[in-house]
Amino acid sequence: MTSTSSSSSGSCRFADYFVLAGIDTDSGLEPDELSALCQWLEAERYGRSQDTPCPNKASGENFDQSPLRRTFKSKVLAHYPQNVEWNPFDQDAVNMLCMPKGLSFRTQAESREPQFHSFLITREDGSRTYGFVLTFYEEVTCKQICSAMQTLYQMHNVEQYSSVYASSSCSMDSLASSIDEGDSTSLAKLQRYNSYDISRDTLYVSKCICLITPLPFMQACRKFLLQLHKAVSSQQPPPLPLESYIHNVLYEVPLPPPGRSLKFSGVYGPVICQRPGPSELPLFDFPLREAFELLGLENLVQLFTCVLLEMQILLYSQDYQRLMTVAEGITTLLFPFQWQHVYVPILPASLLHFLDAPVPYLMGLQSKEPNDRSKLELPQEANLCFVDIDNHFIELPEDFPQFPNKLEFIQEISEVLLQFGIPPEGNLHCSESATQLKNLALDDLVNDKKNGNLTGNTINMYELLKGNETLARLQALAKRTGVTVEKMEIAAPPTAGKEKDTKCRCSEEELRDYKLAVQLREVFANRFTQMFADYEAFVIQPAQDMESWLTNREQMQNFDKASFLSDQPEPNLPFLSHFIETQMFATFIDNKIVSLWEEKDPLLRVFDSRIEKMKIYSVRIPTLRTSNYQKSTVLKEAAQAIEQRLVKIDHSAIHPHLLDMKIGQGKYEQGFFPKLQSDVLATGPTNNNRWANRGATAQRRKDRLRQHSEHLGLDNDLKEKYIQEARSLGKSLRQPKLSDLSPAVIAQTNWKFVEGLLKECRIKTKRMLVEKMGHEAVELGHGEANITGLEENTLIASLCDLLERIWSHGLQVKQGKSALWSHLLHYQESEEKREATVETPVAAWPERRRSETGLNLPTLRVSLIHDMRHVQHMSEIKTDVGRARAWIRLSLEKKVLSQQLKQLMFNHGLIKKLYKRYAFLRCEEEKEQFLYHLLSLNAVDYFCFTSVFTTIMIPYRAVVIPIKKLSNSITTSNPWIGVSGELGDTGVMQIPKNVLEMTFECQNLGKLTTVQIGHDNSGLLAKWLVDCVMVRNEITGHTYRFPCGRWLGKGVDDGSLERILVGELIIPVVEEDLSKQCRTPPQLRSPTIARRLSTTSLGGKTAKPNAGQIQEGIGESINNIVKHFHKPEKERGSLTILLCGENGLVSALEQVFHHGFKSARLFQKNVFIWDFIERAVAYFETGEEDEESQVNLLQLKDCSRTFCPYVNAINAAPRSIGKDGKLQLLVCLGARDHLLPRWIPLLAECPVISRMYEDGALLRDRAMVNSLIRVLQTLHEFNITLEASLVKGIDL
Repeated sequence: MTSTSSSSSGSCRFADYFVLAGIDTDSGLEPDELSALCQWLEAERYGRSQDTPCPNKASGENFDQSPLRRTFKSKVLAHYPQNVEWNPFDQDAVNMLCMPKGLSFRTQAESREPQFHSFLITREDGSRTYGFVLTFYEEVTCKQICSAMQTLYQMHNVEQYSSVYASSSCSMDSLASSIDEGDSTSLAKLQRYNSYDISRDTLYVSKCICLITPLPFMQACRKFLLQLHKAVSSQQPPPLPLESYIHNVLYEVPLPPPGRSLKFSGVYGPVICQRPGPSELPLFDFPLREAFELLGLENLVQLFTCVLLEMQILLYSQDYQRLMTVAEGITTLLFPFQWQHVYVPILPASLLHFLDAPVPYLMGLQSKEPNDRSKLELPQEANLCFVDIDNHFIELPEDFPQFPNKLEFIQEISEVLLQFGIPPEGNLHCSESATQLKNLALDDLVNDKKNGNLTGNTINMYELLKGNETLARLQALAKRTGVTVEKMEIAAPPTAGKEKDTKCRCSEEELRDYKLAVQLREVFANRFTQMFADYEAFVIQPAQDMESWLTNREQMQNFDKASFLSDQPEPNLPFLSHFIETQMFATFIDNKIVSLWEEKDPLLRVFDSRIEKMKIYSVRIPTLRTSNYQKSTVLKEAAQAIEQRLVKIDHSAIHPHLLDMKIGQGKYEQGFFPKLQSDVLATGPTNNNRWANRGATAQRRKDRLRQHSEHLGLDNDLKEKYIQEARSLGKSLRQPKLSDLSPAVIAQTNWKFVEGLLKECRIKTKRMLVEKMGHEAVELGHGEANITGLEENTLIASLCDLLERIWSHGLQVKQGKSALWSHLLHYQESEEKREATVETPVAAWPERRRSETGLNLPTLRVSLIHDMRHVQHMSEIKTDVGRARAWIRLSLEKKVLSQQLKQLMFNHGLIKKLYKRYAFLRCEEEKEQFLYHLLSLNAVDYFCFTSVFTTIMIPYRAVVIPIKKLSNSITTSNPWIGVSGELGDTGVMQIPKNVLEMTFECQNLGKLTTVQIGHDNSGLLAKWLVDCVMVRNEITGHTYRFPCGRWLGKGVDDGSLERILVGELIIPVVEEDLSKQCRTPPQLRSPTIARRLSTTSLGGKTAKPNAGQIQEGIGESINNIVKHFHKPEKERGSLTILLCGENGLVSALEQVFHHGFKSARLFQKNVFIWDFIERAVAYFETGEEDEESQVNLLQLKDCSRTFCPYVNAINAAPRSIGKDGKLQLLVCLGARDHLLPRWIPLLAECPVISRMYEDGALLRDRAMVNSLIRVLQTLHEFNITLEASLVKGIDL
């Protein structure tokens, strides 16, 4: 579905060429070497060893197949005119697509019905030209060819005879179908079923006539060719010589103007074609009904989704026209988007190697027999959607997102189909002729006792088709989702009235097809109009001129993806986040931007005008961007527009007339297509007829436009080049070269693929970095740096897809659906063999990490094989594609993806064994660049494994590190720890005494947030000074440090026996230049020892912050909490960090309480903030009755009713968390229950404050207290939930 303007740029004629192809009697029977070569390649692929001689490879003959089944070379016998400048004739391509299988022979015993099919050729610039072909059989009159066939048969029979009697296991594919297994040795039968006898049989050979047109007027061309063929096969000669009709269609029939219909003359009757107007959907003339019948609605919507997500699509059918109908049907439904990659609806047999293409493609492949899917070897299936059209069956790629509102969407399409009497689940045994495709239930209804008078009634269609299982499913879904199934008008399929002539009935059926197709297309188009109603608001308009924009296109972000997604309904996000990364969406946005400088792309113009219209209508009821499903409202008008054009014809072309032909030519012989007189067909009429002027005005307009754009100073060729480069990636290869098939061309094609893959890798890694870095930069205000989970998942999924395509390029033999995992398994096998013989040393780099950080965590062995084993043990993953994706995610999270792929890619022996010479993995320089791009991903932190596989069991290792200088690192008490993360916690676990290290396995905890550590205070040496706790995830290698720097023990520090520590992720030191240059800040910052110690028994030697810094700290900590709640829920990260971590709320309020606090040691005993709080509570509860405070006390007592129970509950808790721990807990509970703004003034007014605080203290400054209250009140709108580890044992 290319823009109509580009495909008909130079042409205003209905048809560009008339072509005749068939057997060249001069060169005789030439085996079709290309397809023979393919058969040999296929045989080789199916495991025939390299040295087995291929049957007569040079001559391309294949004695296993009976001669009538072999392929012979066809040739373009004639084409008129010789050439037209706007569409140069490509003889090889046309020959290959007119007869994709070459010539075929039949005898009088076999069916020789004419077959119609269409094809298209995509030019370099993406514009298309269409071909419509009628293949029929003609008797062979050339004696040499008949005797050649006889000779081939004699050779074949001798071959078969010897092989049957040698009872060798020769393949007898052509016979198997026609002979019973039991009788296969009976030679007489063998020869009878499979013979050609020159004396007894008549030999026929295929020939085809073809029209090549700039626009796809499929129905009109088909009618014209069928009438032409009828003229040749009927007993009466046609009214005029055939040249008159062909000359007429080539030179005297114009293209209908947009929005108009045109009638021209075939041999026996008028042919009508129509073209949509400028505001309608683009021209589409294939029977969309057939596509729905062939696949069924559910399958078609799934295929449609795969095409939108630019997967590899392979259509498979015995019938070329079916391939074309489904391919064109599915691409027309993409409006306003266009398929941007390889598009070959009919892949000639000789181009089978093209299935190796490591890019998105949409190709059609002809199947040889009804059920030969099992024999089809496809190089890459990880991202393949395989559509077996004849068997109504579709094989989908793993886990791709569903189309938004899929249920309601299917429901809406069903209603349209049912109105035309088509069952939504398709028609499994559909025949070509539309007459046999009537819905049986409807037939009964219409032909019942009421003589078909039911048509106008409203019936409940769902009652009518109760037995239908798809509808039953739909109804159940509808009930569940609360969608109402409306009653609908049903029109019975038109039955031919006796008085109507057949011509009219045929056109009535055609009219129904047109109306159905346009209504279905409107339903699909309406989905995009609704989904992208506001897309323009997110287009980033360029600030420069067109030339500089095109030159820098690749560096530019031209669509604000993040804002667009944040504006969409939640259920649509999985699909949309994938879709806006596709090439078709990028090109759509490019076209939008280019329309600033030049004429709008026709598809874009129609789409924009629809959005405008919709916005005007919905001003009164603003329903945009809700997830409410809105049906299309223009179905009736769309159908009426077409009906009006077809019922009332706007233009008629000149009638065919006698030409100035030589006498005696134009002879007519029944059953043979005549040799046409080329001189009369070579050129058109000299007089300028009425529609040439129209072309001239269009040309003048074009010239004006060209001068205008030259005036703008941008040479058109240059612009085209820029646009091509700007939209590259797969664009350079819209269609393989159909002519030359030399090894050089194949190599060049593959070279383009390699370049494309490398470029794609560069763009993808850059995009992943920019996204991640961008988000981190925004978020550096606090430690939580994270790109939206959804977007990250989309980008990683597309990286997995790219790696699968790279690994499947140039594979020798395919094993399993995932090429990457299959390679990993080969590598694992070879390494395990090697390991068995040699004990491999441990990987080196983590050793250094140990010495650098001085930590006592044993080294984690980094090895590709270990990572594979982890993935193999994950019972949640059932398929190879899933395992490959999990392994990529794990390597990415561990920052070893580049390093591990390097091991794979530079195992040269294995690569040579698995890949062909041209494969990406055998291009040394490109491999280096590829690894360099992947290495750049080490600059950012991904949690793409931990966050996706949330239910797996993960081994962890924990080590407690005491401060040796200051304490007995040996303790007699029994220590314990509990680890918590974003996804859960472990509960309390005892640590072996004196080892202080343990490993434990539990369900994935996610990112770790806190560790509780404590002991039971038993024995003589119960006091314990802990430096920190280290915990490591043994699969991903993520190591968290939980700083403590405090004593645990009664009678020392604040008397705490347990503490809650907040963690930070340690960045491993990897000696790679790149990670040195761009290091991301650590993800989770925690309380540093310095701050903790400054307020404790180790003496406050650190400089105390002044009042201004303290106020700033409060503001920042509150700000971070507010930012946290403004993020989407899935991306918030840990709130504990923001409350208890470094620069968290607790530490900021501690600074307020410490300012001006008299913490002098009375008899060597420390005084803590908690002591002040306890005294305040005692004051409120007992109330010392001195005169001045009497009035004050009554007011305060009222407020203290919320305060005292909290303090008492914390003191009464069965935990020994120490005085600083209790203060932390009080602040957290106050924040959760929104009580802090009431407690602060309570403490500030309490008379105890004068005894424990100096005059200049912040708490005694009324203005400061008021501003603190205001700031804390901003937290009231948020629902703060505390981690279980913080509030354990508190009874409120």
